[in-house]
Amino acid sequence: MPAFFIHYGGTILLTVLLVAVVAAIVRHLVHQKRRRISSCGCRCEGCSGHCHTKFE
Repeated sequence: MPAFFIHYGGTILLTVLLVAVVAAIVRHLVHQKRRRISSCGCRCEGCSGHCHTKFE
């Protein structure tokens, strides 16, 4: 069993780190969604579009 962890230790560590990063990103996005903050940083619940700029 220790040989397994010696052989695949780097892969296991990298996988755990990647899962933690993805979980943190998802948690942050869910938190923003619950607070009704859009990707532009505006609280768009009553926004008439005045805080959004359109690049044309």
